[in-house]
Amino acid sequence: MLGTKYLPLIFKQVTRQPARTLLTLLGVATAMFLFITVQALEQGVTDATVATGKETTLVVYRQNRFCPFASRLPEHYTSRVNRIEGVASVVPIKIVVTNCGAALDVVTFRGVPRENYAVVAKKFTFLSGSMDQWERRSDAALIGEDLASRRRLKAGDVLTAAGVSAYVAGVIRSPEPQDQNVAYVDLKFLQQTAVRGGDGIVTQFNVKVHDPAHLERVAAAIDQEFRHDPEPTDTRPEKAFVARAAHDLVQIVGFTRYLGWAALAVVLALVSNAIVLSVQDRVREHAVLQTLGFRGGLIARLIVAEGVLLGVTGGAIGSLAAYGLVYFGNFSLSSEGTSVAVRGDATLLLLGLTLSAAVGVVAGLIPALQASRRAIAASFRAV
Repeated sequence: MLGTKYLPLIFKQVTRQPARTLLTLLGVATAMFLFITVQALEQGVTDATVATGKETTLVVYRQNRFCPFASRLPEHYTSRVNRIEGVASVVPIKIVVTNCGAALDVVTFRGVPRENYAVVAKKFTFLSGSMDQWERRSDAALIGEDLASRRRLKAGDVLTAAGVSAYVAGVIRSPEPQDQNVAYVDLKFLQQTAVRGGDGIVTQFNVKVHDPAHLERVAAAIDQEFRHDPEPTDTRPEKAFVARAAHDLVQIVGFTRYLGWAALAVVLALVSNAIVLSVQDRVREHAVLQTLGFRGGLIARLIVAEGVLLGVTGGAIGSLAAYGLVYFGNFSLSSEGTSVAVRGDATLLLLGLTLSAAVGVVAGLIPALQASRRAIAASFRAV
């Protein structure tokens, strides 16, 4: 360990070549920015698609259909689903999206019957507006905070997309990732207004079950119920449904994982290069320090500390910039009416700083060992 009395010396050695230090810090910050951004995207995919075993929601979709435009189910299926053992509630939903493909800015309307709004809205926190405002108008919408931020909307504005114009009655926050980028409207309004509308036709049913352990059994029972109907169903747990719908996004994110680790390798290369060049410039200085009583181990620790300082400083800059972009940008990827939010929390900052420090240690080990083992006479002879 190094005492605080050596900090001025470490800082002076790092800053004696300001241009080199600045370029190294910029490179490290850029690489860590990319790494943390990729980690935030992976975290969003995990939150949206990985089951925890506590899920109680099933999504009933039209069999062999993927885009919401193509999934058309009779609304009267509701009563038949309700009769299946283990079902707690059923909410018919019509979905209208501006784009079925993978995109960054997609508006998703979800039409829900007014009598089911108590089930849907109990998890909402109103950031502006109120449920009373929504109940007063048939064309009212409750929009997720990410959608509101991206489109710069507030209560009292009008949201127009996909041929639908809705009055913004409130901006909501929800613990569910899928609620952050949608606009909830009355089902009848959406059926009558949407280009591909139709009374009595919905896109899917969201089914709550009493016991998470019976999720698969209830899903199989629902599909069996409609197996011989003109509109057969495909029922999956909600996160499995999102994972299937966002398959392309999951594949893209899987590829970006390699970019993230490549960025970390760049950090290692940059810090290593800076430390090696710095040590080569100070060979004779290290010999002087040895004659003054600095042992090889202390010199090695000082060099490693330089690497840690470079890594942590650059890593902190890049990590904070990435966290700020993710937190305030409200980014999300959408595909087939499902959304994957790009999310980050304080653990990402901690991860960035920890990895930056670790990379700094690794980058300084070899030049530190070389400097600590070099004989004093050989150091003075070095040109």
